[in-house]
Amino acid sequence: MAETRTTRPQAAEAPPSPFALQARLAEIYRQRCAAAVQGCLDATLAAQEAWAAALKPVTPAEALGDAATYWADFAQRSLLFWDTMRRRGNDWLAHEAAGKPPLLAFAWEIVADARGFARPANYALARILPPDGVAIDADKRPYVIIDPRAGHGPGIGGFKPDSEVGVALQAGHPVYVVIFFPEPVPGQTLADVAQAEAAFLRLVSERHPTRGRPVVVGNCQGGWAAMLVGALDPEHAGPLVINGAPMSYWAGNDAENPMRYAGGLLGGSWPALLASDLGGGVFDGAHLVENFEYLNPANTHFGKAYTLFSKIDTEPARFLDFERWWGGYYLMNREEIRWIVDNLFVGNRLAAGRAEWEDGRIFDLRAIRSPIILFASLGDNITPPQQAFNWVADLYPTTADLKANGQVIVGLMHESVGHLGIFVSGSVARREHAQIVDLLDYIEHLPPGLYGMKVEETGQGIGAGAGPRYDVVLRELEVEDLQRLQKYARKDEVPFEAVRQVSELNAAAYEAFVHPVVSAWVPREAGAALRALHPLRARRWALSDLNPALASVAPFADLARAHRVHRDEAGFWAATERRSAAGITAAWDFYRQMRDAAAENLFYATYATLSNVLPRPEEAAAATGGAPDLLRDAMSRLAEGGFTDAAVRACLLVARLGRRERRLSTFKRIRELAGRDIGLLDRTASEAARIVRQQAAIVEHAPDEAMASLPDLVRTAGERRRLLDILDRLGGQLALGPEQRALLGRFSDLLAPAPAPVPAGEHRRKAG
Repeated sequence: MAETRTTRPQAAEAPPSPFALQARLAEIYRQRCAAAVQGCLDATLAAQEAWAAALKPVTPAEALGDAATYWADFAQRSLLFWDTMRRRGNDWLAHEAAGKPPLLAFAWEIVADARGFARPANYALARILPPDGVAIDADKRPYVIIDPRAGHGPGIGGFKPDSEVGVALQAGHPVYVVIFFPEPVPGQTLADVAQAEAAFLRLVSERHPTRGRPVVVGNCQGGWAAMLVGALDPEHAGPLVINGAPMSYWAGNDAENPMRYAGGLLGGSWPALLASDLGGGVFDGAHLVENFEYLNPANTHFGKAYTLFSKIDTEPARFLDFERWWGGYYLMNREEIRWIVDNLFVGNRLAAGRAEWEDGRIFDLRAIRSPIILFASLGDNITPPQQAFNWVADLYPTTADLKANGQVIVGLMHESVGHLGIFVSGSVARREHAQIVDLLDYIEHLPPGLYGMKVEETGQGIGAGAGPRYDVVLRELEVEDLQRLQKYARKDEVPFEAVRQVSELNAAAYEAFVHPVVSAWVPREAGAALRALHPLRARRWALSDLNPALASVAPFADLARAHRVHRDEAGFWAATERRSAAGITAAWDFYRQMRDAAAENLFYATYATLSNVLPRPEEAAAATGGAPDLLRDAMSRLAEGGFTDAAVRACLLVARLGRRERRLSTFKRIRELAGRDIGLLDRTASEAARIVRQQAAIVEHAPDEAMASLPDLVRTAGERRRLLDILDRLGGQLALGPEQRALLGRFSDLLAPAPAPVPAGEHRRKAG
């Protein structure tokens, strides 16, 4: 996780003059256009140089042979390509006919169906059945995985054997997946969905009364759904793992994150309302998928098809598997999409504490008491890291606020993987997600704070087929330093407040003048017909056996597979094909960069100007919730507690003098050496976390008093010997610094075994 500092714009800051603002926007636009032109020229030149380097002298016979094999291969690849597209269409039709079940790579069974709840929703809880050879440990906490309902169907968290589901199963954890059905229950709201997911969490807790509460994993929009559940029912939610989840929707950087401008350029939420009304009161998830495809036209209109065409002998299986999930379009109620757009996409109310799930009842993210792991990627242009992390600084303006609230937040940043790769990449599952699962066994023993997580390769595993070994390094960060991801210290978010106000005006006008007419004229049946004709669906059913031109392709494709002729990859014609493909991609990328630059310039020219005219809301004072009470309670218990409290305090005092890095391998070593003796493992995870939070607050704010009052917690000679024995064991096996070893000597002097029990506070009176 990058170390950044979030500085909110001050309401009293003088806005720039309109002329200075427009001049600055014009200069940025000029730079963007120049960069787009230069990027296109560079890509074209690189393709030309690669083509020229591949040329070599050949005889006429060799040239003729190269041309013959290439064009024979080209014809066969074309036939196999269209056969694969036909199979994609047939798969789509079969998936639709089957009711679009979740595309999980594991067997599963439904254990609870929210369609029968008092507040029904089209959600269900499915238990993953462990595959052969995988044993589930009844003592390990269960996992509950929430996939995004953002146009596609459920299953992305368990799409492959190497996945979030797979690594949790391999570690011996029971795994549940929150799935949903293609059509919403009439009248359901996001509040109904959140309540259903909270009920699922309680059910899992009842089914698995383990030491730790269930881990909740949320992917993309399932991430903010997991946060809502954690806020609604903090007593049953265990650690939250939030993967690629947009939480601060206004955040991002210019030239990197074009999707954040869409709401403003469309005038706010009214297009979503119109789409719902045209759908007969139902919003089509295909619109959301279309927005994703809009981001990268080079891949949408050329790259995906060309990759299949150029690798037609190996790519179809992967292509067809992914397209089954990508082409499964699910629906939402009108009120659901309106809540999402108003409160999240445009309103950005969640982190600000203004997102209501019922009248007067808000989702308070500060109520979450479980540790939170945030996983984002610098290569993600759908949920950029700013959207994944900035809410932390919105909720906790300072590190002191975060620690005083007893919260543990761990940030993990990938350098390059794209948005979907966070969930479906096998290499990410084996490296990052597997280490997250490993860390979660220890995360409740971390003192409150903000940590950056890094996965390091430490060597190769032992045995045939063993992969690399990894270790996790946690480095303590400061909330005040959360700045490096920002170009403009978040001043570029100011115009989005104007977007919110314009959206509210446009939505009110739409509801008053357009909605009554459209909803009266468009019946639900017409909406179903429009959905069937949506371009994303049409390009699937039109390229299937329903199309007579493709229905007879299969036998010819089989003949081509049986008599494949492969081109010479080093030949002239293959090199020319690669050059042409690179040129087409460069042209599409140039179009994308110019389009995004124009859209961004229009956005800021419009809303940055409006933000100088429209009233700006007063900045709310940073809420501290119950933080002072938590700190006051901890300090009032300075001399209270037992052996476990003393052991935890002593370890924290030692750790305080060390480096700001903590290693998972060190946690494992400490547990191996003294885990049972300290006593945390005999308690519930929530009780262990409470002890760590309380002792961490004492050590953080009063280290000298914490040290001096340690004898009050271990009053007998036996307890003192036990504690000193633990400290000696750890000191002899762990790499400690000079200051830490000197502190161990002070423990020996302070905790010299007493001959008899020492009443609480007795050592203070004697000292007086």
